[in-house]
Amino acid sequence: MNKTETIKQFVKYGLVGVLNTVVTLVVIFVCKSWLEIHPVVSNALGYIAGVINSFLWNKSWVFRSQKGYMREAVKFLVGFGLCYLLQLLIVMGLTYHTAMGAMEWDLHFMVISGYGVATIIAMMIYTMANYLYNRLVTFR
Repeated sequence: MNKTETIKQFVKYGLVGVLNTVVTLVVIFVCKSWLEIHPVVSNALGYIAGVINSFLWNKSWVFRSQKGYMREAVKFLVGFGLCYLLQLLIVMGLTYHTAMGAMEWDLHFMVISGYGVATIIAMMIYTMANYLYNRLVTFR
């Protein structure tokens, strides 16, 4: 795959990520607000919907895989778990083991905490790691 195709694939991966966020939030909102399901259960259902959405779009559109669903689904879930753990470790490490955790920036219209910055950094690393995992392992 050449550089242009890789960039196009990563952009598609990013668009799927945006769609996953929307799906997750909509499911959480509908479950919690309309169906009056407990917030923790609503959150779990939202994330399950987001992961299923992500798998289906990544398999069919981003990576165009023609291989079996079950084997790739298992690899996809393992990759999600590993990358989520990496993201969590980065957030916790930056927040609790560096000066970043105590930092706070007042922008007059909102306050940004060190935890928030750590979360953004970790999300960027999660996105790259998960893309590489799916490209090299799940949908290879």
